[in-house]
Amino acid sequence: MTSTEDRLDKTTILGMFAMGVAVLVVANDFTALSVALPAIDRAFNTTVNTSQWVINGYAMVFGVFIVTGGRLADMFGRRRIFFIGCAIFAFFSVLGGLAPNVWMLLACRFLMGIGGALMWPAILGLTFSLLPKSKAGLAGGLILGAAGFGNAVGPLLGGLLTDTIGWRWIFFINLPVAVAGVLVTYFVVPADSAQDDRKEIDYLGMAVLTIGLFSLLLALDLGTRVGWTKALVIGLFIMAGIALAKFAFVERRAGDRALVPDDVMRSRGFAAASLATLLMSAIFFAALLYLPQFMSNVLKFSAVGSGAGLLPMMGTFAVTSFIAGRLYARLGAKVSVTSGALFLAAGMFLLSRITSTTTYDELIPGMVVLGIGVGLFYSSVTTAAITSLDPARASLGGAIVYMFQIAGGSIGLGLNTAIVVGAPSLAEGIHWAFLVDAILAVVGAAIALLFIGGVLDRERLAAAWPHRHRAHA
Repeated sequence: MTSTEDRLDKTTILGMFAMGVAVLVVANDFTALSVALPAIDRAFNTTVNTSQWVINGYAMVFGVFIVTGGRLADMFGRRRIFFIGCAIFAFFSVLGGLAPNVWMLLACRFLMGIGGALMWPAILGLTFSLLPKSKAGLAGGLILGAAGFGNAVGPLLGGLLTDTIGWRWIFFINLPVAVAGVLVTYFVVPADSAQDDRKEIDYLGMAVLTIGLFSLLLALDLGTRVGWTKALVIGLFIMAGIALAKFAFVERRAGDRALVPDDVMRSRGFAAASLATLLMSAIFFAALLYLPQFMSNVLKFSAVGSGAGLLPMMGTFAVTSFIAGRLYARLGAKVSVTSGALFLAAGMFLLSRITSTTTYDELIPGMVVLGIGVGLFYSSVTTAAITSLDPARASLGGAIVYMFQIAGGSIGLGLNTAIVVGAPSLAEGIHWAFLVDAILAVVGAAIALLFIGGVLDRERLAAAWPHRHRAHA
């Protein structure tokens, strides 16, 4: 039975709505421009080798700065950092929409990535703080559900705007939505005090981590384009390894002011959730890249049609994310995260049966199963990771998990691309790449089963089934 203090009042619901809108804006920007690149190429007389950094640059900067954003949110107040992030994001969105050349557009996208990196962990921290602890799963479901919906409608919205009033409106539309989110948050979400009262910023840790992550993500991106044996790519990998090793040394010496405090590093459950996320993210990113390529190159779908073709996966992802919170409350972290991982594995096994004669209808079952896995896994693993830490670390914890998601996606894309490029045909390459992804998902499921959420609670699992619960009653 739900206690009175666990019931959600109107203020809490409005606050959650504001956080969902903010997530929608950030998530939409990851995918909305994917179908607008040809129009951007025509507008600035450039090629996809340059314009693709409109997407890659935003994602890379987002991934590099998100841990710093999470730490700042915990140190200086999540609502304050959320407002600063929104202001940066909205301002450079408008400036990007007005860009007279591709270089100004790219600069604006990079700076939008910084705004998003400040917003995302602050949103996570605020959402978890709005809800009672018993409804922590609802917070993860809300955030990932809104993100899934934003990712799903991004290509459709981007295609619609590009074909009607122009691609620049993909940027302009961010301003009114961001303003609405800020206003609702200002009037509804109470001002929070700093969760961590130590105001000393670990500048050295931030700098070393930024260099390490940027070098790693850039090496992974360039490796898929120019080859893994190029001197530049090898040099970037070496620089990344040195910087990340140096970061661990710097953090041990930083003590209480460390960017990633010792209690976060020592949390076994948090480490397991981060590792599982790293393995699983290869799957989601690979599906987002190669399923549209198969639809476009083999099934001869248009660009917008290929984006719409992902709806069975992205729609299921969004719906599952919204109900995953209730499942998490019933089943607990271990069962929820492990089940999500197994659905991911099953979905990739189904999709790995792809051949040059596969029809779109034959892809749908695999996409639906994969969408269930994505929605259940990511919302559950985010909740499991954040709740394994002290509440004062909520924004930082959420940021680190998302950093592992982006890093896993980049590593996974490199692995998948190497397999696909080396195959005699696109279909055969996707077959072997997706098969490897499915095996990675099984490994991730094993990690979740062994290390996330403590021991398996059989009584809680039995209580999840209403008829059994009533029988005991």
